Amino acid sequence: MADINAYAARESGGTLAPFTYDPGPIGAEEVEIRITACGLCHSDISMINNDWRASQYPLVPGHEVVGEIAEVGSSVTHLKVGQMVGVGWTSHSCQHCSPCLSGRQQRCETGTSTIAGRGGFADRIRVQHIWAVPLPDGLDAQSAGPLFCGGITVFAPFLDFDLKPTDRVGIIGIGGLGHLAVQFANAWGCEVTAFTSSMDKEAELKELGAHRIVNSRDEAAIKAERGYFDYILTTVNVSLPWALYMRALRSEGKLITVGVVPEPMAIPANALIGGQRMVAGSDTGPPEMVATMLEFCVRHDIKPMIETFPMSDCNEAIERLESGKARYRIVLENS
Repeated sequence: MADINAYAARESGGTLAPFTYDPGPIGAEEVEIRITACGLCHSDISMINNDWRASQYPLVPGHEVVGEIAEVGSSVTHLKVGQMVGVGWTSHSCQHCSPCLSGRQQRCETGTSTIAGRGGFADRIRVQHIWAVPLPDGLDAQSAGPLFCGGITVFAPFLDFDLKPTDRVGIIGIGGLGHLAVQFANAWGCEVTAFTSSMDKEAELKELGAHRIVNSRDEAAIKAERGYFDYILTTVNVSLPWALYMRALRSEGKLITVGVVPEPMAIPANALIGGQRMVAGSDTGPPEMVATMLEFCVRHDIKPMIETFPMSDCNEAIERLESGKARYRIVLENS
């Protein structure tokens, strides 16, 4: 099999440059995907910069991959050459540890992330077959890419925490994750409040499905929400006045974070004890949940708002994302 052509960082914080590697023989349970498009996520930048102290170089970023199956391993029977599929954060899982056997393969004890195994800023990629999730009819490749990480990250809490259509849901941070969370919550039937520091997004947020908008820079406005929400989903990676948001929850309400906040979250014990309020985290989802999310998106016409760049302009795309000007997800396309 021919070498894979990719873009890689060769050191922490390095710019991406052409990189070629030999993937070796395809495994019996693997598929090779010819990449059409790959989303750019803040997690890619964190890995390039080794923010999580787990990066190995050369590092090929990209974990929102969509493309056409080019080859299948000898044990793969349910996927066919030419089929359009997508891949998210995880590319391999053992299938025999407790999380895998319980249907939570994204928490595999020995799983491999897509970036760690060579990511999607490339012309092709190899992954274990279960992580190649077929695209349903009605979902285009460019829109689908960000759903495989950003989308499932904010969709999973609706299933994992049993959100109901009667719930009042607050979404903190209306960016690449939050603008999808607003759409999901609205389609789920919830009353949706968007907490944003950019009040110029108000009209746009209402079009996306927010019923109410609160200025997250206005502590008085947050205090006025006391006891209002069943769930608050925070998508940001910065510290916030957590105690105020905890007080905005109803009795037995939950604050769910999907953003990797670098500092400890300062939440007073009495904010948890009073009313048995809770704080929880959420990761991504198993392949079956990803497939469910994709069908939900098609049914309710949910798509990320995207900007596209050629794959060869990946460094310019990273600069655009780091500038904070992207609205809301960037997708790299192979010609």
